[in-house]
Amino acid sequence: MTAPIADTTSDAPPDRPSGGHPRRWLILAVICLAQLTVLLDNTILNVAVPSLAREMDARTADIQWMINAYSLVQSGLLLTAGSAADRYGRKKMLIAGLALFGIGSLAASMAQDPGQLIAARAGMGIGGALLMTTTLAVVVQVFDEGERAKAIGLWGAVSSLGIAAGPLIGGALLEHFWWGSIFLINLPVALLGLVAVVWMVPESKVPTSDRPDLLGALLSTVGMTSVVFAIISGPEHGWTSGRVLLSAFVGVTVMTGFALWERHIPHPMLDMHFFRNGRFVGAVAGGILVAFGMGGSFFLLTQHLQFVLGYDALDAGLRTAPLALVIVALNLTGVGARLLPRLGTPVTIVSGMGLLAAGLAAIATLGADGYGGMLFGLVVMGAGIALAMPAMANAIMSAIPPEKAGVGAGVNGTLTEFGNGLGVAVLGAVLNSRFASLLPAVAAGAGSLPAAVAAARTPEDREAVADAFSSGVETSQLVGAAAVLAGGVVAALLLSKAERSSQEAPAA
Repeated sequence: MTAPIADTTSDAPPDRPSGGHPRRWLILAVICLAQLTVLLDNTILNVAVPSLAREMDARTADIQWMINAYSLVQSGLLLTAGSAADRYGRKKMLIAGLALFGIGSLAASMAQDPGQLIAARAGMGIGGALLMTTTLAVVVQVFDEGERAKAIGLWGAVSSLGIAAGPLIGGALLEHFWWGSIFLINLPVALLGLVAVVWMVPESKVPTSDRPDLLGALLSTVGMTSVVFAIISGPEHGWTSGRVLLSAFVGVTVMTGFALWERHIPHPMLDMHFFRNGRFVGAVAGGILVAFGMGGSFFLLTQHLQFVLGYDALDAGLRTAPLALVIVALNLTGVGARLLPRLGTPVTIVSGMGLLAAGLAAIATLGADGYGGMLFGLVVMGAGIALAMPAMANAIMSAIPPEKAGVGAGVNGTLTEFGNGLGVAVLGAVLNSRFASLLPAVAAGAGSLPAAVAAARTPEDREAVADAFSSGVETSQLVGAAAVLAGGVVAALLLSKAERSSQEAPAA
């Protein structure tokens, strides 16, 4: 039975009816609006990659940092944001997050060079961290265990709607306005979300919860940033260069220090004892790799559609939408929530991740020369994500005490953001390495596809450049498929073992 938690809101009395807070579904709608604000920005930038490459003279590594700066700052601060929300109030953190996200979006729209845009994106990540932790934490607080899986599924569906709407809205804006408009679109959504949160969402907190672990936040941010910097820089500077090796060393060392610090302080940001729970570890492993495949594939897909198949920004956005729309349809109809108790968590997760891997492989092998094969792969990927992601989020939140709901949401959000960033970095690095190795001599050393095309002197050279990029995308997608499939198997085995152990424990 779930232990009671301290709740300071007058709207949520201790004796709640079975089902949770009486206004839980309306609260869920408000929470999803706040979540939508953050997730629009996860994908809206992808369709602007060609515009940024042209207008800011941005190299591939610059583009990756524009995307990753947001994810890395979020992933570094999510655990601390969750802990602060548990202690000081989840509603307060939602309000602060929406305000900071809106200010960061305004700054990003006015950036004049890649460095300024990267800095603004990092600032947006601070607001995003506050939002990502508190939305799922509030869902857990206002729904009981009987409805929680369905609520998380709907929360995930709206998250996927943000993924679908990002490229569509971004493409439409780029058809008529300059690239900065993709950030200005966040302002009315953030304002509407702010008003709705103030009016509708009840406050909840645990006054005796732990203090924020500021050093832990610093260590996790520095460590993850260093690791991803090494991955992004490898193809350009060489995997054995001093810059790459030093960054990788710093990243691994700092992350090791983070784990040791968390084990020995009285109020850790992330209680390392959670990792003794096989259910938690299995969900963690699966969560990282689903986000890895999803984030990396979107980074590659939008470039492939525009650079190789020749679609403009709006058409590219429209053609990536089926993936997210399948997720929305399956979660809104409750397919995942109904299958979870029937199949069990391990089977649901391995089935979902197997479908995700199959979709990635289908795009790599069938989508090279046209959109038909890519569409099939996107639909299969969407079905897989719709099954796996809510099951993993529910597994993570169920493995963490309810008074740590903010920290649990922080863990889930960290996995998603770090997995997205790692997917962009790793699959982008594979793409760059393969692309560089296949370029014709006349374009050797080009740092991006536009630069290589500009260097090509004949139609044959331009065709060779396009073929090199297409081959790089195919290789990257296959690498992502293999990683996701392996992660699904590992996650299912760990979760099955944990469930068997919990069933045997009473008998012992």
